[in-house]
Amino acid sequence: MGRSRYTITEPEKPHFLTFTVMEWLPLFTRDYLVGHLLSCWRYQQTHEHLNLYGYVVLENHLHCIAQASDLGRCVAQFKSFTARTIIDDLHSRGAERLLQRLRFSKRAQKADRAYQLWQEGSHAELVYSESVMRQKLDYIHHNPVKRGYVDLAEHWRYSSARNYAGQEGLIEIQRWT
Repeated sequence: MGRSRYTITEPEKPHFLTFTVMEWLPLFTRDYLVGHLLSCWRYQQTHEHLNLYGYVVLENHLHCIAQASDLGRCVAQFKSFTARTIIDDLHSRGAERLLQRLRFSKRAQKADRAYQLWQEGSHAELVYSESVMRQKLDYIHHNPVKRGYVDLAEHWRYSSARNYAGQEGLIEIQRWT
């Protein structure tokens, strides 16, 4: 499969992004693995000037709306760092079945690594207007509701819907007004 047709066209503007685990493996049912994602975003907010407007983490993928002066670099760093820390964590916990699946699903040309956590690309879509921002935030926040996991968007722990509902979220975001 070739590179995604979705690219970060204007890196200084907000983009809707999707990151998917190889084989759609349900890694993010484990709180400690979601913690690695949140920690990486916190670091990038502080050191890379990442603006995170919204997010949702589901069992095998995540969506977010993010902006940075070099968003492409932030995305690459996010995927690289979280893959390394999650794979290291799985090793330390003896999660051999998951590691075996990530080893098996690694693309053949990826000779520099033993595992591949994330699918290629990030399905980046430019958020070019207020209405598109609202549409993408609604999509992100209602994803767990649509799947039947919760009745109200703000009940999903791993989502910025809590922040937008005036509750404390797991990570700071830049609320879109």
